[in-house]
Amino acid sequence: MSVTVIGIGADGWEGLPPASRHEIESCEVLMGSTRQLDLVPAAGPDRPVERVAWPSPLVPALPGLLERHEGRRVAVLASGDPMCHGIGSTLVRLLGAARVRVVPHPSSVSLACARLGWALNDVEVVSLVGKPAALVVPHLHPGRRVLVLGGDPREVAALAPDARLTVLEQLGGPGERVHHSLDDADPLHVLAVECGADGASLTPGRPDEEFEHDGQLTKREVRAVTLALLAPRPGELLWDVGAGAGSIAVEWCRTHPSCRAVAVERNPERAARIGRNATALGVPGIEVVVGSSPDVLDLEAPDAVFIGGGLTAEGVVERCWDAVKPSGRLVANAVTLESEAVLTRWHGRLGGDLTRIEVSRATAIGGFTGWRPQMPVTTWAVTKENA
Repeated sequence: MSVTVIGIGADGWEGLPPASRHEIESCEVLMGSTRQLDLVPAAGPDRPVERVAWPSPLVPALPGLLERHEGRRVAVLASGDPMCHGIGSTLVRLLGAARVRVVPHPSSVSLACARLGWALNDVEVVSLVGKPAALVVPHLHPGRRVLVLGGDPREVAALAPDARLTVLEQLGGPGERVHHSLDDADPLHVLAVECGADGASLTPGRPDEEFEHDGQLTKREVRAVTLALLAPRPGELLWDVGAGAGSIAVEWCRTHPSCRAVAVERNPERAARIGRNATALGVPGIEVVVGSSPDVLDLEAPDAVFIGGGLTAEGVVERCWDAVKPSGRLVANAVTLESEAVLTRWHGRLGGDLTRIEVSRATAIGGFTGWRPQMPVTTWAVTKENA
C-alpha cells in the first residue's frame, strides 16, 4: 500500500495550503492523533471518511493498522514537518520511501528559530518525546543553542542550571505564546536552551571521578587510547564485554547520538551501576545485559567489540571475533599475566597490534611530589578485514 503524510500546524485547517487540503479531502482513511484529527473539519455525507486515532503504543501497532486498510487511500496527519522527528520517518522505515508521499508543513523547529532569530543550521535538536531528559546532556556545551522537543522543561532545567530557557507554545497557532515560566508549559511546546559556561567535552577520556565504580574501571588515559582504537563512527554498535563500570560503552555513545552500545556484566551490582553512569553522562539508551560471557552473547552483530573483563573464560574471544561484522574492530585489554597470555596467543593467530600502556601519575609523597605508577595494561587491537 501507499500512504500520504500531511504536515499540519497548530493553526489547523486554516493554515493548510490547497495541496494539503486536497490530499485530506480525497482520502478514504484519515489517521492521526486525536488532537490532529480535531483540527480537520468532518467530511460531508456524500464522501464518508473513516477517522482512525493512533493507538498507544503506536509503533508496534502500525503494521497491523496499515494492513487493515490495504487498498484504500490512506492519509496520515503529522505535526509540522513529518520528516523532522515525526511519523513520516517511521512510515518510510516501515514501507519504504517509494510508498510514502510527504506533504510537509513548517516544523516547530523552523518556527522556533524564526521567533528567536536563531540560525537553523547552527542549532542542535533533541527529541525527548517518550524519552528520558538525560539525552540532552551531551548537547550542553558553552554558548551552544539547543531546541528540545517534548519532555518536562523543569527536568531539562535541572540538567542545565546555568542555561537560559525559553518556552515556545502552540507555534503558528492562535494560542501561540513565548515565555520563561517552566511550571505551566503547554504540552505542545518547544524548549529553547541557551547554554551557559557548563558542559563536558565529547572527547573520550572523561575524569575517573565522573564514573561511579568499585575499582573496576578503565582509567581515563587507557580509556582514551582504547576508544581511539575502537574508532566509533555514527550509527555503529559496540559490545562492551566485562563492562565493569561501563565507562567504555558510555564514552562510545557520547561520541555521536546515533552510536549504540550493549554492556555485558555478570555482576548485578556493577550492571546496575552501569545504568546509573549511562544516565548521569547523558546516554541512558545503553542496553545492559547481566550474565556470564560467552553464554549471554547471542546479541545483534556489533561493529566493534571491547573485552575489558573475562578474557580467560573459555570461548569469549572466539564468540566476539565470530560476531563482529566485516571491517569491524576488536580491542581487548589485559592487566594480568594470564589474560596477557591469551592476547599474545590471539595476536599470533590473527595479527593486529599488541601494545603495552604504562601510566604514572604525580602524587604527594610527604611534603613533596613523586610519580606513582599504575598497573601496566596490554592492549590488543585487530580489524576483521586485516586478520
